[in-house]
Amino acid sequence: MLKDIAFEKKIGIIISRPLSVLFLLIYLLQSTVLVYFVYQYYEQQQVITHQQKRIVELEEKLQILKIIEDFQIGFTDTEIGQLTQVIYDESKRYGYDPRLLLALILTESSMIKGQRSYRGAQGLMQMLPSVGHDIARRRGLGWQGELSLFEPAYNIRLGSLYLFELTMKFLDVRKAVIAYNLGETELRRRLNANRDLPKRYLAEVLSKYRELLEKYPDV
Repeated sequence: MLKDIAFEKKIGIIISRPLSVLFLLIYLLQSTVLVYFVYQYYEQQQVITHQQKRIVELEEKLQILKIIEDFQIGFTDTEIGQLTQVIYDESKRYGYDPRLLLALILTESSMIKGQRSYRGAQGLMQMLPSVGHDIARRRGLGWQGELSLFEPAYNIRLGSLYLFELTMKFLDVRKAVIAYNLGETELRRRLNANRDLPKRYLAEVLSKYRELLEKYPDV
């Protein structure tokens, strides 16, 4: 009798070991399948998120393109595409609303190709060669002489950076816009003397900005 019981236990152990291994394999397989599906879900969510960002980016670029097409004078389709990309890029880089940058461009040059002021300011953002050269030298932006300022994308890169530097110095976008037109030195002189700041240029920029906000609300 005892021998029979011992034999049955031995048989049970022999049978249970393969079953345990089988259950373990099933568990590992289920775990692997679960991990795979979780990974696939995560990957799909990443793809969806990326696609949504691309859609938002394309919609914003289309609005910037539309603004440029509505106001530009003298630019080719290729140049308009380049302007769209650089305005989008510089706005993201410095945290601008693209419409503010466009409002500044419209105020400075009316978005007319090849503009030059009587003071010698050049290009879309009307950069003085001395200012443009200083910024390009300090930031390593490859200055190729003052004619570089008539290259639209290059001009916008310099102008956007200059506005950003002024904003960081004065910690005030409105003062930065005034300094962009008046000059940093002159603005500091007036502030130190507690003199009233000129309002006409800032008012013009803000007026154009509000116009763009109303007409192109989806940027």
